[in-house]
Formats: sequence, C-alpha cells, structure tokens
Amino acid sequence: MLSFGVTVLPDPPFERFLELLKLSEQHGFEYGWTYDSPVLWQDSIPLLTLAARETSTMKLGPCVTNPGTRDPTVLASAYATMHDISNGRMVLGIGRGDSARRVIGLKPVKVAEFEESCRMIKAFMNGETVQWNGKELTLEWAKGRPKIPLYIAGYGPKALAVAGRVSDGVIIQLADPQIVKWIMDTARAAAEEAGRDPNELECIVCAPSHISDDLADAREQVRWFPAMVSNHVMDLIEKYGDAGDVIPAALTDFVKARKFYDYKDHSRVGAAHGEFVTDEICDRFCVLGNTEQATAKLRELEAVGVTQFNIYLMTHGQEDTLAAYGSDILPEFARVPA
Repeated sequence: MLSFGVTVLPDPPFERFLELLKLSEQHGFEYGWTYDSPVLWQDSIPLLTLAARETSTMKLGPCVTNPGTRDPTVLASAYATMHDISNGRMVLGIGRGDSARRVIGLKPVKVAEFEESCRMIKAFMNGETVQWNGKELTLEWAKGRPKIPLYIAGYGPKALAVAGRVSDGVIIQLADPQIVKWIMDTARAAAEEAGRDPNELECIVCAPSHISDDLADAREQVRWFPAMVSNHVMDLIEKYGDAGDVIPAALTDFVKARKFYDYKDHSRVGAAHGEFVTDEICDRFCVLGNTEQATAKLRELEAVGVTQFNIYLMTHGQEDTLAAYGSDILPEFARVPA
C-alpha cells in the first residue's frame, strides 16, 4: 500500500519548518523529511530533534544525509539519540552527497567507502557491535530498541547495488514510472545476488507535486527539480557514457540541453538553471495537475511497486498542496483493514 511523506526545506525561520511538518501530520502524512545540506540551509539534526518534540506520530529523517560531511560514528549516534527522543520514530535516508559535498569543494563519496559506511551506520545506530578504524564499538545504550531503517538514494548501477546489498529501501528522486522500475529492478537484482529477499526493499519516490488545473503554472514551479536531478545524471554520463546500454535513455536524454547549475538556487522555484527543462520532463518527473490527474499518476507509481510518495514541498501554496492531499488524495490510498 502507498504511504505518503513530505520533505520541507530546513530554511529559516525554523518555526516555519516546524509549522509545515505539524500541518502535514494533521493532514495524515506518515513521514516528515528534510534536506541535509548545512551550508545552504540550517542544520537538519537540531531541526529534526525539535520536530520530534512537536509531532507525535510522524516518522522523521533526512532525505538525504551522507557519510562524508557527517562522520559515520557521530551520524549513527545522533539518530539513535533522536530515536529515543521521538519514541522510535526516526528513519535514515543516506546518499553519496550532492549539494552538501559540492558546495564545500568535495565530490560525492566514493562507492566503496559509501558501502562500508552504510553497513557500519545501519548496525551501529541499532545497537550492534561494529569494527571501525581498527576498534570494536558499540552504542550500549541503543541495544534492544526498535530498529531505525536505512534507505539509500541512488541512480547509477553501483550505488543501486549498494542499496540492494545493504539498505531497507531505495530513495528515488523522480516520479517517472519507467525509470523507477529500472532503478528498482537493478537494486533488487543486487539484493537477490547477495542472498537477500528483493521483495523486502521499499521504494520511496520523491518529487514535487502541485495540485492545480493550471498545468502551465505548475510546470513553471517545478522546473528546478529535473535540473537538480541532472546533477546526478551528469555524473552517470561521465562514468558510463550516454549510449543507453547501461543507463536508460529515458534518464539521460533530457540533460543534453543543460547549460549550467547554480547551487545558490538549489531547490528554488524560478531557478534560472531550470530553463532547459521541457514541459514533458516536468510531467514525467513530477506529480502535477488536478486531484484526479495526480491520483492517476500515483496509481501508476503504485503499480510499479512504489511504497511511499514523498512530496518535495518546494512550490508555492504549500498549505493548499497539503490540504488537497489530506482531503482528496490520501483517502484514496488509505489502508483498509482485512
């Protein structure tokens, strides 16, 4: 069954961040996420700690953190601590690092280092003993508690293989069913090869959604998003090329018209670097239109195995979006007891 989450930027004032998460919970959203890029915005860890005190049912986590700007031991301990504060409501989304790394002059974490860190963090934050830097370490106080799931974000075969081998699910930043299916097939193949049950991997799709009959306006509000995705796609093309034999053309073709990217406008409506994004790509990568059109798109995502749709709430009319989902869309996907 499809569940719903919302990602709110950790933008000052922090009171607005808390207001939107509380409102999301009131509308029935089950997950509250935020970015972890502490130079561009405020730091996510104290904000999520505050959110844990201001909410009561919503699960909370970063979408996504990384083990390069956050030391893995500190990251694991922080989320284990917040798991206590939230009464067992933390989740952890993690990737190799985009804006958090690039704006301080670093590249994404190398895949081998990323996998080693993810294995360690998943075990360590859940009270298991780990070997790290030649030392045996345990968070003794974190033993015997509900598990914190770890979700891995990725697009390329190597990162997705890590997700399949290590994670509880895959975070996918786009809402194109064709690409989502390819990503999950890739991750699940790696899970099966590692002796894990591929059907246990959750699939979390993250994308902006603007509910309106004015599609032209909705598209203008989300062009920043495919432009953001293009940062990751450019890395893939540099590594694998764009012939379509490793990465599907549905994911790589749209970046050919890209000219530049300015992290000062990362995830901002009206960002100039989104000018190359076509209407078709907006429609494919996002969930736009009236409630009927949005519901139909979400049904398509559900049909290819998506387990959570996470709205990137970086458009105008944020309260209106939450209200439309709460009153008209979430009830369509409500769980029905057997």
